[in-house]
Amino acid sequence: MKTIKVIITIAIIIGAFALIKIFFLTPKSPGAPAGGPTQKMPPAPVNMYVVAPQVLQNNVYATGTLLANEEVMLLPEISGKIVGLYIHEGSQMRKGDLLLKINDADFQAQLRKMELQLKIADEKVARLKQLLSIQGISQEEYDIALNQSNTIKADIDYIKAQIAKTELRAPFNGIMGLKYVSEGSTITTATRIASIQQVNPIKIDFSVPEKYAGTLNQNDNIAFTVSENNKQYKARIYAIEPKIDQATRTLQIRALTDNSKNELFAGAFAKIELPLRTIDNALMIPTEAVIPILKGKKVFICKDGKAQEVIIETGIRTDTQVQVVSGLKIGDSVITTGIMQLKPGAPVRSLKTNSN
Repeated sequence: MKTIKVIITIAIIIGAFALIKIFFLTPKSPGAPAGGPTQKMPPAPVNMYVVAPQVLQNNVYATGTLLANEEVMLLPEISGKIVGLYIHEGSQMRKGDLLLKINDADFQAQLRKMELQLKIADEKVARLKQLLSIQGISQEEYDIALNQSNTIKADIDYIKAQIAKTELRAPFNGIMGLKYVSEGSTITTATRIASIQQVNPIKIDFSVPEKYAGTLNQNDNIAFTVSENNKQYKARIYAIEPKIDQATRTLQIRALTDNSKNELFAGAFAKIELPLRTIDNALMIPTEAVIPILKGKKVFICKDGKAQEVIIETGIRTDTQVQVVSGLKIGDSVITTGIMQLKPGAPVRSLKTNSN
């Protein structure tokens, strides 16, 4: 009985070894998984972008302010009472037009007095000159009389200058602003009378980062819009500050534009577009196709139905695209979706193909 048990135990052990050999130690066919026949990974669905040359405008965007070509706050040169006010608010004024007259009665009286004194002095000089010619007086007496005459003339010039200050005239052609005084008011040299502005042409002040300082020149053209409307206006750069602002690290620029239709107002906010240069055959791809890596940037392209990794160098960036300087060529199909799950050699199929 014992012998039978031993035989059965040995048979069980031999059977266990046979099963182990069959299921675990038998070599598998190459390329055949344990579960059944060979299975291939399905192609990943992706969108693609076909690289093609296009024109690239390398533009700089900035903000600025519109300024009057000429602007001045009118202040009187002397104090006194206003006896004439000829300001028409909002009207066009010509250079030299009389705007305000201050009472000058006291200066006029002094002027008449000095003119009488000058007449007497000149007559005296004439008589002494005749006496000097016959040596009836000394040269010194004649020189004293002549000096008195010249002194009176200088006093008259001073009084005329004071009388001129009682008149306020337009310094240039422009549009009058609002007035702040009335006829009959007594004013001082600190009293604000009104403002006058010349708004045709009109200036645009703006600044750009210092890295663009070497690319800007006088007579370069810019485009700008204002908040009042969406119309685009053109302007020409006519002045560039010769130094960089140390506080902001920007370069101050001033441009000029026509405003004959009076559509632009001084003080308005302006959005400026400044074209630096044009690249005729730039290779541009969508920004979402670019993957940052440790040593640069890469993209995936589709080649023979499989994803292929390509290292690229980039240049100018726009809102939606980036320029590829090296790494891609015309006709390459750049993968734009699902790129984070892709591996080199993975099969892909195109859902949508775009180009510029």
